[in-house]
Amino acid sequence: MIVGSATTAAAAVAAPPADEARRAGLNYDAFLSLLIAEMKNQDPTQPTDPSQSLSQLASFSSVEQTIKINSKLDSLLAISTLGQSGNYIGHTITSADGTVSGKISALEITTGGAAAILEDGRSVTVETGVKIA
Repeated sequence: MIVGSATTAAAAVAAPPADEARRAGLNYDAFLSLLIAEMKNQDPTQPTDPSQSLSQLASFSSVEQTIKINSKLDSLLAISTLGQSGNYIGHTITSADGTVSGKISALEITTGGAAAILEDGRSVTVETGVKIA
């Protein structure tokens, strides 16, 4: 069988949720800094429309929440992969290029993705095109 769901899970593990949350936090902080700078430097005789500022803030907040939801879904997918990994142990895996094949003794999931550890110690990255029988 060709592994598709394991590839998706490996991609989910590749981008740690903490990293995404950190980037979102930086972007949110930068947005607030820009908003404050804009308010400090605006022309007092022609102030910015408050509804536009609130609209921008609401839009950015919505994007931030979406990023947080995605990171939680990524975590759930990684947990699901860990639960399924026990099913792969003892099966034969063949790499996408067909050069490496062997019985799986363990499955390792890291920030770089998932890798099957073979009985002889070699490792096969679980990616598109990998066959597990």
